[in-house]
Amino acid sequence: MQIDRSQIEPFKNLELLAKKVVEGFITGMHKSPFHGFSVEFAEHRLYNKGESTRHIDWKLFGRTDKLFLKRYEEETNLRCQLIIDTSSSMRFPDDQVDNKLSFSIYSAAALCELLKQQRDAFGLTLFDSEITKHIPSKGSPLHQKLILNTLQDTLELSEHKKTTSAANTINQIAEIIHQRSLVIIFSDMFETNSKNEELFSALQHLKYKKHEVVLFHVVDKSKEIDFEFENKPYHFIDLESGEEIKLNPTQIKEQYKTAIQSFSEELRIKCGHYKIDLIEADIKQGFNKILYTYLVKRNNMK
Repeated sequence: MQIDRSQIEPFKNLELLAKKVVEGFITGMHKSPFHGFSVEFAEHRLYNKGESTRHIDWKLFGRTDKLFLKRYEEETNLRCQLIIDTSSSMRFPDDQVDNKLSFSIYSAAALCELLKQQRDAFGLTLFDSEITKHIPSKGSPLHQKLILNTLQDTLELSEHKKTTSAANTINQIAEIIHQRSLVIIFSDMFETNSKNEELFSALQHLKYKKHEVVLFHVVDKSKEIDFEFENKPYHFIDLESGEEIKLNPTQIKEQYKTAIQSFSEELRIKCGHYKIDLIEADIKQGFNKILYTYLVKRNNMK
């Protein structure tokens, strides 16, 4: 299912957007064969005098004249750190509404809403050539607002020529977050100054620290993987270095596709070897794959 941009535009507030996305996703889940996933509470139980009234189901009280508590699957039983690459290559295509960074931010906001409903703790780390923001995982409503405000601020920034150093920052993140966390990374994994082995070693470091890792390889598939450009001259600009080149894409299409497919295959093999879940996330597609992957991973970690 593709993203309906007409639905996103009215929701400049990320919290409203996240709730809308998750509500639609949950409705679809309940109509699908995967309705067995618990999205909020497990069951009701009778209220005992002296207990907190926080989780009383007042609607049920109105129907039955008895006090019942909503009983949840588990209190905060999982820590999740959301990690977003904010380097300039993530701003491709150069469109604030429809680029890799905005897709990652919308996805992270929706995950925060789902994590909140699952009573899980969550944090946020932003990086480019270094860690620019690190918020440790917590589970309070105020904490969610802090993260959403940070995401909103990041969405509204317009910065160019910010390079990437995923290998260095992932190594740092592996050391500073709580052990046995679920680590969800949004990145295009494009680095000009780093060897692939350094990047793969950093991902292995996360697993060595006993984190469960999901890597969303965020791309504009039609342009960055399939290299679908018209047969005419283009002016290409590297968003990180500012380097420019003029050429007809047909001149290098086969060479480019061979190189990008080789990198993608190496990334897939290394992630499989390290038991990292690698998910190809095309920005032209919807958020359901992101949310569903989290639910499956969470279910497997119980």
